[in-house]
Amino acid sequence: MRSDPQRAVPHTDPHGRALHLGCGAALMNLRVAAVHGGWHPETRLLPDPRDAELLASVQLTSLGSGEEALNALYPTVRTRHTSRQPFDETEIPGAVRSALVDAARDEGASLAFPTGWHLQEVLELTQEAEARNLTDRGISEDLKQWTHGGVPFDHMAAAGVPEYAFGPRKLGGSAPTRDFAGGRPVPGRAAAEFEHRPHLALLSTARDRPEDWLRAGQALERVLLLATLKGLSSSFVTQALEWPDLRWPLRDPVTGAGYVQMVLRLGYGPPGPATPRRFIRDVLDVKP
Repeated sequence: MRSDPQRAVPHTDPHGRALHLGCGAALMNLRVAAVHGGWHPETRLLPDPRDAELLASVQLTSLGSGEEALNALYPTVRTRHTSRQPFDETEIPGAVRSALVDAARDEGASLAFPTGWHLQEVLELTQEAEARNLTDRGISEDLKQWTHGGVPFDHMAAAGVPEYAFGPRKLGGSAPTRDFAGGRPVPGRAAAEFEHRPHLALLSTARDRPEDWLRAGQALERVLLLATLKGLSSSFVTQALEWPDLRWPLRDPVTGAGYVQMVLRLGYGPPGPATPRRFIRDVLDVKP
């Protein structure tokens, strides 16, 4: 598995952390598919230190994976989509939260649900980052490059988030949503009240190296697939992660340790729409 530098956002993600996260998520989908096919995916991260774009190698070594828990996630690989719609105020059961925490731990990451003043701190940091993003020219250019009009789903030439997946403009509520319109009007876009008690989850790793980013990406996707299987919808809260001085205070206030790699918004609500993907021939080489 190789990274594609042309898909990077150099201003928003100058070190490629988010790029590694995305590739790690794709790697998890590959592992899930391999297990579903009855294989054991032997995975090596960053197998060649001389080739920074070579992120991982996967060898299907034998029949019988030993990772049966991944097989149950296979149906959700196609159905998991980011939902930027309002969620219900319904609590997420403790058993479901525990299962998501275990899923992250199985991939070498930790998942925590902030509450009280820590949750309020995360919300305030996100609001600060959102305000900065609106006036930052570099981030605005990245956003413009990776958002586009309402093209048909089968129109693969347009990369990024289409307008129909932006979700409604927020009228109120505490949910930390990102406005992909960047302040520009979108014809026909609705407005809605979002949840006042959002459920957020912080995905963290002990260290902050490219290998950790890849592990975090796999943990992220495993959590998202399991959340989908449990009937939850999800979206990403990345604003504060894009500013080093705002990312650091997101960490666990008790231990003061760990590096937050992603903030998730989880809840019960409508699933997100499918969005364009590249053709298989553009992302996969099959050799005899």
